[in-house]
Amino acid sequence: MQMTGAMANAPAGPARFHAIISGRVQMVGFRAFAEERALRYGATGYVRNLSTGEVEVVAEGDRSLLEQFLAELKRGPRGGLVRDVVVNWEAPRGEFRDFFVRFG
Repeated sequence: MQMTGAMANAPAGPARFHAIISGRVQMVGFRAFAEERALRYGATGYVRNLSTGEVEVVAEGDRSLLEQFLAELKRGPRGGLVRDVVVNWEAPRGEFRDFFVRFG
C-alpha cells in the first residue's frame, strides 16, 4: 500500500486523498460500503468503479477521520478482497457538499 503526496505526513486538520483500490472490489458492494463509511467519518467526495476493474475514491474531511476511513477502505466489504491501495494526499479543495457514488 503506497502513500504519496506532499501531505503524506501532514498533521490533523482539513485534508483530501485520492485513492485507487484494486483487487476484488467490483460487484461486491464496495461503492455502497465506501459511501456508508464516508458518512460515518464525515467525509465528502465520491467513489466510482473504473473500467480497469479498480475503484477510485476521492475524499475530503478532517485528516484524522480520513485516515480512519482509509483504514476501512483497505479492509473493504465482506465478499471483497483488497489487494492494493495507492493513496495520494492532497490539499483540500472544498468542491464537495456530500459523499456520493459517481456513475460513468
